[in-house]
Amino acid sequence: MRIGAEIVVSGTRATVRLPDLMVLSPELKIALQGGIPSTVTIDMPPPQLVVEIVSPGKSNEDRDYRYKRSEYAARGINEYWIVDPLQEKVTVLTWAAGLYEEQVFRADKQVGSQGFPNLNQSVKELLG
Repeated sequence: MRIGAEIVVSGTRATVRLPDLMVLSPELKIALQGGIPSTVTIDMPPPQLVVEIVSPGKSNEDRDYRYKRSEYAARGINEYWIVDPLQEKVTVLTWAAGLYEEQVFRADKQVGSQGFPNLNQSVKELLG
């Protein structure tokens, strides 16, 4: 897991993103060793999971729900979570057949994750 690492993206709005949380694959962990600052470049394997927490404001919602979604898809990130405290929901995007499949979890519903099948947290507990 890595907090404070950035990931290079090929978007029209940004060239680098700083996710709230990144879970590294074993290959990416090796590739990042000794790198200062921690930057996941285009030639490195993608992280296993990227988590973004939505901040208040329409532009922030657009950024997390629209722009980052396409940027992370272009990087081949298997799982992207959008944690939205204001709407009290977690959106889990899972890479399948060339695009993200979306599942939305609310309230007491357990968050499902293909990459982390033993996860046993409800949305309420994650937002707690």
